[in-house]
Amino acid sequence: MRKGLTNVLRSNAMRLVAVWAAQMLLFAFSGTAAYLLRFDFSLPSIYFRDLAYALPIWVVVKSLAFHFANLDKRGFRYVSISDAFRILCANLAGSAASYVVLLLVVPGRIPRSIYLIDFVFCTLGTTGLRVTVRLIRETIQGGQGGELEKRTFIYGAGDAGVTLLREIRNNPRLAYRICGFLDDRADKRGVLINDVPVLGGGEQAKELVANNDIEVILIAIPSASGLEMTRILELCHEAGAECKTVPGLGEIIEGHGLAGQIREVAVEDLLGRTPVRLEERQISPTIEGKVVLVTGAAGSIGSELCKQIARFRPAAIVGFEIAESPLFEIDREMRREFPAIPFYPEIGSVQNRVRLDEVLSQYRPQVVYHAAAYKHVPLMETHVFEAIENNVFGTFNVAAAAMDHGVDNFVMISSDKAVRPTNVMGATKRIAELILLGLQNGGTQFVAVRFGNVLGSNGSVIPIFKKQIAAGGPITVTHPEMRRFFMTIPEACQLVLQASAIGRGGQICVLDMGKPVKIVDLARNLILLSGLKPDHDIAIEFTGMRPGEKLYEELSSLLEDTVPTDHEKIRIFVGNGVPEEDVQTWLSSLRHICETRDTGRLVVALKELVLDYNPSTHLLRRILEHGIVIPLEVRETSNLPRIHL
Repeated sequence: MRKGLTNVLRSNAMRLVAVWAAQMLLFAFSGTAAYLLRFDFSLPSIYFRDLAYALPIWVVVKSLAFHFANLDKRGFRYVSISDAFRILCANLAGSAASYVVLLLVVPGRIPRSIYLIDFVFCTLGTTGLRVTVRLIRETIQGGQGGELEKRTFIYGAGDAGVTLLREIRNNPRLAYRICGFLDDRADKRGVLINDVPVLGGGEQAKELVANNDIEVILIAIPSASGLEMTRILELCHEAGAECKTVPGLGEIIEGHGLAGQIREVAVEDLLGRTPVRLEERQISPTIEGKVVLVTGAAGSIGSELCKQIARFRPAAIVGFEIAESPLFEIDREMRREFPAIPFYPEIGSVQNRVRLDEVLSQYRPQVVYHAAAYKHVPLMETHVFEAIENNVFGTFNVAAAAMDHGVDNFVMISSDKAVRPTNVMGATKRIAELILLGLQNGGTQFVAVRFGNVLGSNGSVIPIFKKQIAAGGPITVTHPEMRRFFMTIPEACQLVLQASAIGRGGQICVLDMGKPVKIVDLARNLILLSGLKPDHDIAIEFTGMRPGEKLYEELSSLLEDTVPTDHEKIRIFVGNGVPEEDVQTWLSSLRHICETRDTGRLVVALKELVLDYNPSTHLLRRILEHGIVIPLEVRETSNLPRIHL
């Protein structure tokens, strides 16, 4: 390693010496040429002595001017417009300083026109040298690769496209030969950008790709909306070219340049969601230096939460998880990516209060993020008691343990399915929200966070669709009008962190998720991303709605009050509070029903707790098929308190 460092230092020193030598020769040449030009290449002998005085002064003073302008450290091969302006200023400063020094050494003996001619020659020479080096380098690199380079169009002749062009030219490892720009703006057609023409718009892509033997189209429009990206992708596929894109500004800042981040077009690009603005200054005090516990830490949301939390330098993160192998994997991942943040994997179930007390007593967390839950709607329709035991009793166990052990902030992951639920999973999530509202007594601050479907999470449609495409289809969609709100896993976790900072206890935070997306459109876009054509290469079949599903999801009930926050994408819904003693009555009754495995009574209990819960036809039919009767007197004699939302 020491030898490699020595070689690097020696190489840098040699480059610096070469730059200084080249610049000094140019300074001397410019001064001599100025004298010769001034006297028509017939220099009188009386000026030989003045020239002998002037040359070393010009060389030394201008070298110092270039040094203080950092021009000797700026590579010739990356010269830019800003470098040219810096060279102009350095030459101006060097010429002015030389004039002052020479007035003191040889006062009045050097014609003033020589200073002007010298300045012009010196500026042209130092600028021209750098431009020549860059041209030679780009010419040499342009000749490398040859047939290995893919003939490429850049879609988008804006700032991102121009930056991408420059980086590709400067990076010989990127095997792209840029043959032209595509841009939908008519005023850019025919324009030359860095010697590359804007040939036409997306509508001409098919003809232009065929005429120029194009293999790849790089989409350089980071600000494009989801609809625009879908249209561009369709045009590129119709043209028969491979498509790739460059990331948005946030990814560029975190990465290492634009061209180095060329990637395949992702489904997130087609959704066109504006990234959540994260108020890090607001979040940091709630996490920095504190012990944080995450339940369900190995799940798709829980694991991303652990990574996002680690960015805010907590004292430690405790990962509580029932699944052994996934917990082992997230433990390894956290230790690899965040070695400075202690991560403690703890196996346990949220249904086991004794185990929860053990973990909280050992680590004394100040913040708890409760992500453990059963969330698959059709599965929970056939496992109603397990859904209650995990999502309701489990949430109460974690919340009660947090209160008993002095946790400051408790944030629960909820769901848009808790709004006017048509399935058991959504009803359990709504009851869990109400439990938190009921437990809010001024101590631990309880906040619930609602959001829609998460792209790429375990069991989401994206992985399922990808497997179906890989198998050659068909893609199965439940209904042509099925719509869902979507967000990315990082977005979901950022909302959770933001909610812990915004919430003041007894509140439900919701992200403004924009417009819902048709599932069938998502399926078509994924087929396009795979380089195939919907309904031609991959068929789409409609299978009918699954148990507990509804066509449209909602994020807030019309009966809830909406309160804005400082964050433009987060609003707070404040539901009706529930006395803590009523919460205990609920739980006692629900436990008795679960112990007796009385499905009919459970459905009635859920309906009475959540008045806008509408049991699915599948669940009611299953109850009737098993001969379970739901008598009216059950509703009349039930001791569960009625909660009007």
